Amino acid sequence: MKISNEVKVGVLAVAAIIVLILGFNFLKGANVFSKPFTLYARFPNIGSLERSNQVKINGLAIGTVFSFTPADKEVNTIIVELHLDKEISIPKNSIAFIDGTVLGSAFINVEKGTTGGYLKTGDTISTRLDMTLLSDLKAQIAPTVLRLNETFDSLKVTIGALNSVFDPSTKNNLRELITNLTLSSAELSKLLGAQGSVLGQSLQNMNLVTGNLARNNDAITSSIRNVEVTTSRFANANIEGMVSALQGAVGELKNTISNINSDKGTLGLLMNDRKLYDQLNGITSRMNQTALSAEILFDDIRLHPKRYVNISVFGGKKGGEPITSPSLKDSTPVKQ
Repeated sequence: MKISNEVKVGVLAVAAIIVLILGFNFLKGANVFSKPFTLYARFPNIGSLERSNQVKINGLAIGTVFSFTPADKEVNTIIVELHLDKEISIPKNSIAFIDGTVLGSAFINVEKGTTGGYLKTGDTISTRLDMTLLSDLKAQIAPTVLRLNETFDSLKVTIGALNSVFDPSTKNNLRELITNLTLSSAELSKLLGAQGSVLGQSLQNMNLVTGNLARNNDAITSSIRNVEVTTSRFANANIEGMVSALQGAVGELKNTISNINSDKGTLGLLMNDRKLYDQLNGITSRMNQTALSAEILFDDIRLHPKRYVNISVFGGKKGGEPITSPSLKDSTPVKQ
């Protein structure tokens, strides 16, 4: 019996499809030659969990998520079918929950229990709904994204309002304003270029001044130290005692001047007693007359000594007339 080419092509096509399906399941980690160990888990929300996501115990992948089935028409609960590809004893009180990372995909994480009994194929494992790190991030980012959307909406409205305000005449005014600013910046650049040398010289002078200050730092420090020592000495000096002594001296001086101005004591009597003043004035006048007479007498003796000492055997000439006023002291005596 001869087989036609069409039959051969059909058989090859079916075989290729079967191999493709088996290979696809094999690549997904499914055991295509034996019935897998199946467990069921119920979750009110599966989040980002998808088919073929891994099932892990202590970080080790032991199976995959096979399918999702709603438990009722309202989809209040979702039944997740898990296929485990390894013979691992899972205690009955173990708990499965959805876990995940920030950059990775979600997976089923099984937290092993401590009882002696183990789950069998077809059993339902206990579950809990944990807020994973990815879920926390989504929960925190969602309000921010909502606010950003609101901000973008407000920005759109603002931009629309600005477009309505900026009519052609306003746009032309803005262009002229920008042109004027450009010209002003160019003129400012020229001005700064012209004054650059002056500014550089000023900065150089400032550097010289600061250099001199740095070189004379020791002298400045010494001067400041001397000022501190002087001020400390002033602070430690007995200023109050000095002021008190000075006030006492001023008080005594006032008392002395008061006594002099009064008629008590010798100085007071001399300054305030008119009679005593007249007597002293008369005494002074008589003393002056006596001194004048004595001066005239001495001058007469000097000029006419023979009038007072006359020793002669035969007699002598008679002296001249007596003087009545003092003679000049630089004159020379006349010989008789």
